[in-house]
Amino acid sequence: MAVLITDVKQLVGVRPDSPVLRGSELANLPVIDNAFLVVEDDHIADFGTMKELPVKYGLNDFNEVIPAHHGLVMPAWCDSHTHLVFAASRENEFIDKIKGMTYAEIAARGGGILNSAEKIRNAGEDELFNQAWKRLEELKRLGTGAIEIKSGYGLTVEAELKMLRVIKRIKEKANIPVKATFLGAHTYPQEFRNNHQGYIDLIVNEMLPVIAKDKLADYVDVFCERGFFSPEETELICRAGISYGLKPKIHANQLNVSGGTEVGVKLNAVSVDHLETMDKNAIETLAGSSTIGTLLPNAAFFLRMPFQPARELIDHGCAIALASDFNPGSAPSGNMNLVVSMACIQMKMLPEEAINAATINGAHAIELGHITGSITIGKKANLIITKPIPSIAYLPYAFGSNLVERVILNGEPV
Repeated sequence: MAVLITDVKQLVGVRPDSPVLRGSELANLPVIDNAFLVVEDDHIADFGTMKELPVKYGLNDFNEVIPAHHGLVMPAWCDSHTHLVFAASRENEFIDKIKGMTYAEIAARGGGILNSAEKIRNAGEDELFNQAWKRLEELKRLGTGAIEIKSGYGLTVEAELKMLRVIKRIKEKANIPVKATFLGAHTYPQEFRNNHQGYIDLIVNEMLPVIAKDKLADYVDVFCERGFFSPEETELICRAGISYGLKPKIHANQLNVSGGTEVGVKLNAVSVDHLETMDKNAIETLAGSSTIGTLLPNAAFFLRMPFQPARELIDHGCAIALASDFNPGSAPSGNMNLVVSMACIQMKMLPEEAINAATINGAHAIELGHITGSITIGKKANLIITKPIPSIAYLPYAFGSNLVERVILNGEPV
């Protein structure tokens, strides 16, 4: 099936190849003005200027013609960090935060991750799948065209495997690329609060062998943070995951300068995520590596924490991505349009930098840069068509408006 998209004000993110962008490269967002794009089956087949269109094609060459009405056409968002599978919202803790309780204080009384873990354990797989599927459908309508989903709200062998089976079902059914991450090391369950090695042994000896055998995850993740998992524990768990073929992705430097960034780089992690609290050594270590720093402004916004030092990271040559951190406790939104706006407004990223970080670099942060994240012939036709807007900068500028007119995923309109 061939589909023609015409009258595109700007075709955004046009790239002949798809390297990870870092430093000044992140501000380079190639566009074609007054453009067309051809989709064949599920992939991008051709594009060019409207002047070239009648020379190359006739309208009878296409099964469908979609006029963009002078909107932008750009790659769909690549959300490389989410906790999409959860059993219930946590708005009561939202009220506690308004009243002044901190993230750590809520966690210490059995809230936070432990709250979600209790609800996951009591929920059935079908219930979890149906809830997560509805969330994913909403995110797709907002322009998300690739996603990573973590476990980590189970914290028992049975519940973690249940979450990962749900993610596997989503991966098999979804019409967008989905990556699965095992985050059993999200926190210590209450019964292992004073027996850290006992829970680590459970992860290494009972969870990981089944995950590997049943091919339930692509990555292993650890929450490396004071009061959670130390750098040494993080390395131990990640090395165990690596021995089973899982690549590391680490929650690093969210609440404190935790050492998580340095551990991630040492282990050649695909990404280190959060990075709200970065010191000179962490920034320089990340800049000198191939690891991507994934920034999650939703969490900083919701927890009223300082935003990630994006400008400093970019200026030091780090490769950075943007993701939503969609979860019920600290980032209850998966709207990547809002993420891009917050990156510009609160982290002083240029619109071009933010869009690149949420598309091509986001794709690389889940090892999908070869199939999505840019307008490149042969890549998946996962696209956003915006409403008619004056410029690229208008996307993050008009943060309260839904400017997505139409989404095309796997070559088909949503």
